[in-house]
Amino acid sequence: MEVAPAPRRSDATRAAILEAARDRFAEDGYDGATVRAIAGQAGIDPSMVIRYFGSKEGLFARVVDVALDIPDPARIPADDLGRVLVTHFLELWERDGVLVTLLRVGVTDPAGAERLRGVFRDQLVPAAERFGRDPADAPRRATLVASQILGMALLRYVLKFGPAAEMSRADVVAWLAPTVERYITAPEP
Repeated sequence: MEVAPAPRRSDATRAAILEAARDRFAEDGYDGATVRAIAGQAGIDPSMVIRYFGSKEGLFARVVDVALDIPDPARIPADDLGRVLVTHFLELWERDGVLVTLLRVGVTDPAGAERLRGVFRDQLVPAAERFGRDPADAPRRATLVASQILGMALLRYVLKFGPAAEMSRADVVAWLAPTVERYITAPEP
């Protein structure tokens, strides 16, 4: 029987830095999170952060490296598109603190805002091209979808605004799905 090799110490150090960076960026924003604070939380010397990630910018890019994994439109019945997409995004927000970190930083810091725009532009617009009626209109439709997804995420997961945070997932899906579906599939007004 083959025994898996023990994890290397560098892997543990890298993981500790990433975890500390997620916390610091989420709590302090991009500008407020310092390499020294991240290193302190990770229990390492600040030079190790630079050694593994090159710079604070490199670390931030790695921390907020997000794959939205948008479902394949060929596998979704047209009348179920909104429900599938809203459910998918709620699962992403609940499963992965990276999106919450990115949203928190994105609303307070220009570098975070640019990264958040990039994630949605680079991943949601191509999906809207596949889902929608007119590929040329995909950026506008993707923006409308993002307004619903990001708005609910901000209220539910960052601000923890009463009704949004307290609604069941089924209720959120029931309310948002028709709007998201309309943004993608409805004829232009």
